[in-house]
Amino acid sequence: MKTRLLAAAFALSFAACSNTPVGNGNTASGSIAITKDDALLYAADADRNSVFVVDAKSDTKLAEIKVGRQPEKVLVTASDVIYVTNRLDRSVSVIRRGDTVEATRINVGVEPVSLAISADDKTLYVVNATSLDDTEFGTLMAFDTKTQTLQWELAVGHEPRGLALLADNKALISLYKDGDVVLVDLAKQKVLSANNGLFTQLNRSALGLENNDTPDRDFGGKFGNVSTAHAVGMEALIGNFEGTQVFGASLLSSDQTLQTKVVGTPVEGVDDSLPPITGSNNGSSGGYAGGNCGAAAVASPAILTFDTLAQPLVDDVASCLGQSATDRPPMMLTSNIPGMPVQGPSALALDPTGAFLFIANRESNNVAIVPTATRASPNQADATFNAQAGALGKSNAIGTVKNLVNVGAGPTGVAVSHDGQKAWVYNAFDHSISRLESEAGQINNVATTQLGEDVLPTQVVVGRKLFFSATDARMNNPGTGIACASCHLEGREDGHVWNTVEGPRQTPSLAGRMTEKTAPFHWNGEFPDLMAFMSHTVTNRMGGAGVTPVMEKQIASFIGTIPAADNGLKERTPVDTLARGKAAFEKAQCDSCHAGETMTDNKFADVGTMVTTGMVFDRPEFNSKGLNTPSLLGIARSGPYLHDGSATTLRARIMSNKAGDLHGKTAQLSDAEVTDLVSYLKTL
Repeated sequence: MKTRLLAAAFALSFAACSNTPVGNGNTASGSIAITKDDALLYAADADRNSVFVVDAKSDTKLAEIKVGRQPEKVLVTASDVIYVTNRLDRSVSVIRRGDTVEATRINVGVEPVSLAISADDKTLYVVNATSLDDTEFGTLMAFDTKTQTLQWELAVGHEPRGLALLADNKALISLYKDGDVVLVDLAKQKVLSANNGLFTQLNRSALGLENNDTPDRDFGGKFGNVSTAHAVGMEALIGNFEGTQVFGASLLSSDQTLQTKVVGTPVEGVDDSLPPITGSNNGSSGGYAGGNCGAAAVASPAILTFDTLAQPLVDDVASCLGQSATDRPPMMLTSNIPGMPVQGPSALALDPTGAFLFIANRESNNVAIVPTATRASPNQADATFNAQAGALGKSNAIGTVKNLVNVGAGPTGVAVSHDGQKAWVYNAFDHSISRLESEAGQINNVATTQLGEDVLPTQVVVGRKLFFSATDARMNNPGTGIACASCHLEGREDGHVWNTVEGPRQTPSLAGRMTEKTAPFHWNGEFPDLMAFMSHTVTNRMGGAGVTPVMEKQIASFIGTIPAADNGLKERTPVDTLARGKAAFEKAQCDSCHAGETMTDNKFADVGTMVTTGMVFDRPEFNSKGLNTPSLLGIARSGPYLHDGSATTLRARIMSNKAGDLHGKTAQLSDAEVTDLVSYLKTL
């Protein structure tokens, strides 16, 4: 006999919860949503530029509605209006229930990335990755749902992403790469707080601090030999039904010094007997780096909790032990099944009681289910969970995830029915929908239904699955769970500076940069072609068996199709400004290295940015040739800048040691020319 989806899943008890959310969408997020009567599902397919309409009782596809380019997020309101973000069309599609075509489109900002609706259904909120006029900040827009007219727009920080509505007309917005959240007063259209000390709270012990009295970011790696971590890729935010907490799906990227096997002459201080990066959790200072809080991957999946004042309620990653175990979900998502990792949390949903959180994990192709009020430490055995796991034949399970269910490829959305009987997941990489149900206390993937066929070339389809996979033993060690996409978020970059034995190394973007034409690879340029680079990265860094030439071509095919991040400045920057900026570019001789269609000469240079002091520095034996010249394509959206991430803006980079003429002949540029040069660079 089938039970309520989660009520009988675990032998745990919870206090009763209010079932009245502040805004709609708490039981669904990402690429799929469900109507309030549990009759219809709407799933956005980014490849096909369409939305599938599915009968929730039979999983039958009823229609496929064409929308804008790269639809990603879906929201169904209480009045059965469906809103869909078209990420590469700068628009939101509006669909009426029962229709097979979109009703209209609302023009928004650059790359709309999340949606929310007010409790009274009168206001639609849209978060845009950037404004139309500036790439350095994104915006929150408010639209009247009746007239679909813009009521106001507010700048909310660098690369905003997730959105959750709170009580008292407030909202919380995550900053995708900056690792923090922004608190907004919707009534006053005002940012109340833009920096809430998440980094400090995560790293209290390692920093030797008790309060928020340290900068929240450390580009350059001075904490390289201690167990600090940065939050990146905070994709989704949802609030609990009581309106007291907000949960964010994120990664915690390690600051420990990463070491890999050394080929050739041994280097002092580098242990060439060490296993790949993701294969250990010892976290010892100066030794081999693993993930945080019992997670094996150096980019570890996490659920970060915030209160209604945007204050982080998180564990200290040095100890991972909290004061109480019954106040919020577990922070780290560690698997309860050997060889079945959790990676790439992309969407969140609550069950109707608010007692359980469903997490769609794009890189590990599964759904993790965790309680919202029990956060057993991954460093301690959970007796209740172990008893339950033992009953299911899964002995010695100490993970924080209470249930882990395999689904299709690339899940990007999850929706739980309002009656609590079922849940559905949209699998973006194979255009299918998985239905989850509970049977005898165990949640299973009951059925996976194909909704559409691939429209991309086969090489690209296969290459994308390899790039995003944390479970393919050829690409990584499935016991640790890391994928190419764990650092190259969405094929772009994570904004994180990794500390390596070579020196600090920021993740470069792969989007729209004609990567195959920019050999050699790595900041040190030690890999003459993509095959050499992938072989090293997959085998020595990710713990995989290794790529074949066929796999290399498939991954390269996918990378070659990743579009550059959208940029409103390309068409909005005045022609005369561009002309002056290009002239300044040439006057400073920037084009002597950043040239041609790829905007790089693929050679080496020392532009005066080598890190020579601190725990992590650019070791001469690895950097004798200088650094490989990076492409400038898409530079406006790929900050922070330089190999150590020390420049947060383009202007800051140019002005730093401008008089020294080490990075182009910049000393001769006037302030006005620098302004024009920055404007020009932002359009590349």
